[in-house]
Amino acid sequence: MNADMRFQFFERLRNVTPIPKTELNYQSNFQLLIAVMLSAQATDVSVNKATKALFAVAPDAKKMVALEEKNLKEYIKTIGLFNTKASNVFKTCRILCEEYSGAVPRTRSELEALPGVGRKTANVVLNTAFGEPTIAVDTHIFRVSNRTKLAPGKTPLQVEKNLMKRIPAGFHRYAHHWLILHGRYTCLARAPKCGECLVSDCCSWNNKGKHSVI
Repeated sequence: MNADMRFQFFERLRNVTPIPKTELNYQSNFQLLIAVMLSAQATDVSVNKATKALFAVAPDAKKMVALEEKNLKEYIKTIGLFNTKASNVFKTCRILCEEYSGAVPRTRSELEALPGVGRKTANVVLNTAFGEPTIAVDTHIFRVSNRTKLAPGKTPLQVEKNLMKRIPAGFHRYAHHWLILHGRYTCLARAPKCGECLVSDCCSWNNKGKHSVI
């Protein structure tokens, strides 16, 4: 995909959704962090159902610690890997209380030092909470980037680095959300909606008639 196509790609997505947002429900940076931690290998819908009740009783780090890990599990037991996630969330909340007065740190190194927070989670928080031009490569972004040849890569980190180089100036802030939404609702894994796609003419996969699933 050449530079002009990349510009057209993002401009069209921006025209439809000028200011895209995450589909996770949250009311603070803390709640965003916890929701993203819980969303690993789980749908946003399932996470939102669990956090609606959880955040009602534990809206901040201090109250989450007071809730205790065993009770936390009861609120998130419908989410995959809930035992591990409960442990990580509880440990992270203790660190936030002890070292950050309950606030969420805003540097990558501090975020990735928290239990259960990897590069992808850190990128989501940096982008959504603090406006940093980061890209959190999930399965949707990985697929869209490779399928369209926007930013091919064999690993999420390769795709992330290539995206940071190839996203046109002015689009970095919201590129993460545009790509996720495009992958989630249009550029589907097994039945991409090419006939409804706003950027089909920019897509190498569609133009060449290839139908491999990435």
